[in-house]
Amino acid sequence: MAIELTDKAASKVREIIREGQTSGSLPQDKMYLRLRVVGGGCSGFQHKLDLDPEVKEKIDEVFDFNGVYVVVDKKSLLYLGDARVDFHDELHRSGFSVSNPSAKSTCGCGSSFSM
Repeated sequence: MAIELTDKAASKVREIIREGQTSGSLPQDKMYLRLRVVGGGCSGFQHKLDLDPEVKEKIDEVFDFNGVYVVVDKKSLLYLGDARVDFHDELHRSGFSVSNPSAKSTCGCGSSFSM
């Protein structure tokens, strides 16, 4: 079970952190990209990405992708086998996406999944 953060996604995360810290909207502390699975959406589960300055040592796993640290709680990790986080900046689609081969099905809009 391995999570992947593409180079394009890692570059965008570094850019967002740098801009946030420069503007003062993010703390100067080390920032982590938190990937988790939460309940919700029309299919039952959703992927959630956030920036977080904290790691909870008892429940979090930390992965290093070219200097971008991704934090995943152990419960979410059960649902994220071989998940891939990417960033898209095409005309018809812009933003982060999570491709999760562990999902049995996704909703029509692609924002939620079932296990």
